[in-house]
Amino acid sequence: MIGTAVKELLLEKQETFLIPAENVANVMCLNPLSHALLVLSQVKYSKIPVLDKGDRFVGLISLSDVVDKMFDITSVDFDKLKDFTVADVMEVNVPVIGEQWELEDVLHLLVDAAFLPVVDNNQCFKGIITRKELLKAINHMAHELERKNIILPKSDEESREMKVI
Repeated sequence: MIGTAVKELLLEKQETFLIPAENVANVMCLNPLSHALLVLSQVKYSKIPVLDKGDRFVGLISLSDVVDKMFDITSVDFDKLKDFTVADVMEVNVPVIGEQWELEDVLHLLVDAAFLPVVDNNQCFKGIITRKELLKAINHMAHELERKNIILPKSDEESREMKVI
C-alpha cells in the first residue's frame, strides 16, 4: 500500500501522466510491415501501439518485431515486409489500464514496461502513461516530501516490534 503523503505528492502531477492518443504514434493492424518500419524509424520509439479500424487497442509492435521478419539465415530481405501485416507480428495480450486507473497498479506495471496503453471500456485507445512521466512525479515527490511533511524516524522499540511481526 502506498502511504497517503507519498500518494498525494505523486498525484499532484497526475494531469501530466496521460499522453493523449492523438499525440501517440501508432499503426493499424492491417498495415504492411513496411509501413510499420517507416513509422517506427521516423518516431524513433522502439515500440508503438497497434490499433484496429475502430481505434481499439489490439497490441504493440516493436522495431525488432519488424526487423526479425527481414532476416533469414544468410541475408536481409526488405521485400519480405510486403508479405506480412502488422497483425502477423505484433505483441498481443499486453497489459493495459482503464481510464480510472489506480496509482499502485500503474507503478507495478511500469516496472516492466516503458509505457502503458490506456483504454476505455470498449478497448478504444485513449493514450499512454509513460514511465518517464511517472519518474518526473517521483522526482517531484523526492524534492517535496520533507518540505510539505514532517518525517519522523521510528524509535528503536517500534523498529524491533516491526521485525518480530
